[in-house]
Amino acid sequence: MQKLIPNVWCNRSAEPASQYYEEVFQTTGLPVSTVIEARYPETDLPDFQKEFAGQPVTVNVEIAGYLITLINAGDEFRPSPGVSFMLNFDPRFFDGDADKAKSALKKVWEMFSEEGKELMPLGEYPFCPLYGWVEDKFGVNWQLFFKDPESDPRPFIMPSMMFDGPAQDRAQEAAEFYVSLFAEYGEGAAVGTTFPYSEDTGKAAAGALAYGDFRIGDQWFSIMDNGSGQDHGFGGISLLIQCEDQAEIDRLWDAMSAVPEAEQCGWLKDKFGMAWQVVPANLEELMERPDAFQHMMQMKKLVIADF
Repeated sequence: MQKLIPNVWCNRSAEPASQYYEEVFQTTGLPVSTVIEARYPETDLPDFQKEFAGQPVTVNVEIAGYLITLINAGDEFRPSPGVSFMLNFDPRFFDGDADKAKSALKKVWEMFSEEGKELMPLGEYPFCPLYGWVEDKFGVNWQLFFKDPESDPRPFIMPSMMFDGPAQDRAQEAAEFYVSLFAEYGEGAAVGTTFPYSEDTGKAAAGALAYGDFRIGDQWFSIMDNGSGQDHGFGGISLLIQCEDQAEIDRLWDAMSAVPEAEQCGWLKDKFGMAWQVVPANLEELMERPDAFQHMMQMKKLVIADF
């Protein structure tokens, strides 16, 4: 079971977005699939959700064994560069063939760029021989790396958090907080590589993280302090935590929630502004109970006994 699942907020577009991502990643030859996970009830929805009656609530997209959930909702939130997905085109994922890995990278880049927005053009950089950052037509950000097969292995997909605004220069602190939090609960967690800025860059001070990563269980996440000089924040993408029982929900909620007004239906924001969803692992089963959707809408922290 994937412990942490990125959830992407979609403006009435989760189903077409899932079809788009399936088409894009099929070009790599890596396995990809999509499944509608849940639908809105046909009746008894609050006024602001009535237009979604019977439509998908969530659509799961699985890419190379990694699960991302698309949330079908309104325009309340929008993804931003603050949370992106790093794609590691490591020849080890492509039969050890570097040319095959580069070709797959370029195909994905072309499809994302066609109707998207290039934030860092695809090319050679001091930190990578082939890299680019692009925002796709649904507003989701992707960083494409050609990865040295001699370097430490990392998964094909890694969520990436960029710290700016009130959280500027707190990437190292955040990584250590998340690692200590999940290590305490037996998941196995550790900080990986860290590369600091050698001088002040944008709003990032010398010594802040130009790049770093950390592990929770067998999942990896990258982190950086924003050196662009522009603030973005963590909009539109949350990390869902699948909890084994109410005790784990309670522990994580108490340790992480730092913005009381953001608490709703299992959602919280931590002290860095990152959004999380703390939910029971059997949420799908709980949602099959009578009036479960209405019960959940009345909760802040999810209480299993109240479904």
